[in-house]
Amino acid sequence: MILAGVRGIYLREILILRRKLIKTLMAAAISPALFLLAFGYGVGRGTQISGVDYLAFLLPGLLTMSSMNQAYSIATEINISRFYFKVFEEYLLAPIQRWEIIIGETCYGITKGLIPVLIIGLYSLLTGVTLSFGPLFLVALLLHLTIFALLGFIAAMIVKSHSDQATINAFLITPMMFLSGTFFPVEQMPMAIRAVASIFPLTYSTQLIRAALTPGAEVNLALLGTLTVIAMVLFLIAKQIVARVEL
Repeated sequence: MILAGVRGIYLREILILRRKLIKTLMAAAISPALFLLAFGYGVGRGTQISGVDYLAFLLPGLLTMSSMNQAYSIATEINISRFYFKVFEEYLLAPIQRWEIIIGETCYGITKGLIPVLIIGLYSLLTGVTLSFGPLFLVALLLHLTIFALLGFIAAMIVKSHSDQATINAFLITPMMFLSGTFFPVEQMPMAIRAVASIFPLTYSTQLIRAALTPGAEVNLALLGTLTVIAMVLFLIAKQIVARVEL
């Protein structure tokens, strides 16, 4: 049956998510709330960026950062299933295509990434900030979540231990959180930081999603092409890595 492997892997992950849904919701809600209080109502109170209130600038950044973390967090779950329960080996032995494994896990990462999006939407209502959740936003969000779910999958495949995973988080995910325009405009950072930020996919997805969410903002549609290319390249890398793991 077409996509039976994708559906089976996705449903397995969703059933596991259901058992820890409350913890996942709390984790997805607390972190952006703390950043919102510290930066939105602390450091950035009364500040404007390019004519936009800082709170309206911050909320889209919190959305991309939090959804990135949730989508990428499938790396830890895949590691646990690989190292302790040997679930990934069962996937390889199953009569399914290898790309179905990647898509199944990626769809799960996308689903997890949607949780903080709903929470940030609630925060926008509570703070009185108007966000435009239109079709462009949905397309940009899908590309954004796909990219970081694929990154999580790739990271899970290449690490040999949980300490390796922590190293990747320290050198990749944490810098992206603070240097990709989530809290402050990349254009106002030193040249060296801007060069580093240009490497991170979060820089481009944050710029596009912020523009899509801000009423009247100018949207650079070329960023859609950039994110699409990044997602395609990551999928091809994931396929090569799965083939190597199988060998």
